[in-house]
Amino acid sequence: MNPNPNPFQLVLDALLNDKKEFSPKFLHHFSDMGALELKALGDVWSRVSVKRKLNVLEQLEALAEENTLVSFDDFAKSILNDADATVRGRALRLLRESDDTRLVPTYINFLKSDTDAQARAEAAANLGMFVTLGELEEVPPEIKQQVEDELLSAANGNDDARVRRRALEALGFSSRPEVIALIASSFKREDPAWQASALLAMGRSADNRWNEDVIASLANVNRNVRESAVEAAGQLSIKEATPILLKLVEDEEDDDVTGAIIWSLSQIGGEDARAFIENLLDQTDDENEDQIEFLEEALENLAFTDELDKFDLFNIETDLEFDGEEGDEDEDS
Repeated sequence: MNPNPNPFQLVLDALLNDKKEFSPKFLHHFSDMGALELKALGDVWSRVSVKRKLNVLEQLEALAEENTLVSFDDFAKSILNDADATVRGRALRLLRESDDTRLVPTYINFLKSDTDAQARAEAAANLGMFVTLGELEEVPPEIKQQVEDELLSAANGNDDARVRRRALEALGFSSRPEVIALIASSFKREDPAWQASALLAMGRSADNRWNEDVIASLANVNRNVRESAVEAAGQLSIKEATPILLKLVEDEEDDDVTGAIIWSLSQIGGEDARAFIENLLDQTDDENEDQIEFLEEALENLAFTDELDKFDLFNIETDLEFDGEEGDEDEDS
């Protein structure tokens, strides 16, 4: 027996052993995998049970949210052709933050051809990254246009509603004029799922034309609509939403919505938001480490927001001063 087995062989053995739970200590082996490891994994992957695959993918997704230093992109790319649709969808979720433009044709192929609606929906969501990068001029304009064209086609098509809604949400980042009408028509639907997706798109748009619709949705009886409106209020930095959010949080029973309200307040900024979050932090039990960490992060984000507001105000005042000077010079001349 080899006293010093290959560490990655232990990972492979654990994947194939359904009698024991997969140890979290193996998860880091999936980050930045080399060619030899990918080849070894590929040789056994088809023999891994679907249940074990999904368990590992779920753990990797959670780890990626906690630790920004890990990257499971190469692993996720290697399993995109898995026979199980749920596994393919989970692999796509692991790639949500990837900015690799080589993935664009893959995502479009998924969106147009995969047999599973959830996998198609995940592909639509992933394409939103390249809409954002296109708006920032960090990808070629032809890629941005291709992605937007495919998403518009999906959003306006006859596919499963999940696919069309994810396409709408991804298009929220786009400045294409067609998107405004798409968001407006989706928001007017009676279906809360469509309203929630429209609100997510509004929040991503950086367009204050939606402020009234967002504010009107903050107290919606539907939990998903309410959370989407809360998130949009923060993303759009709607100052008028602050007193409404502070009132809503007193009666909110859903922890996720409460968390969204706190974070949105940190994005909007202001002394009222600061006092509220600081008071929450003071009242939080020392043993509740996760809540303390979240509130401290919210305060840091609020400080960043307030600094940006001061910087923007300084720029406005400077511009006004220069405008005034130019006007005086014109009068003198």
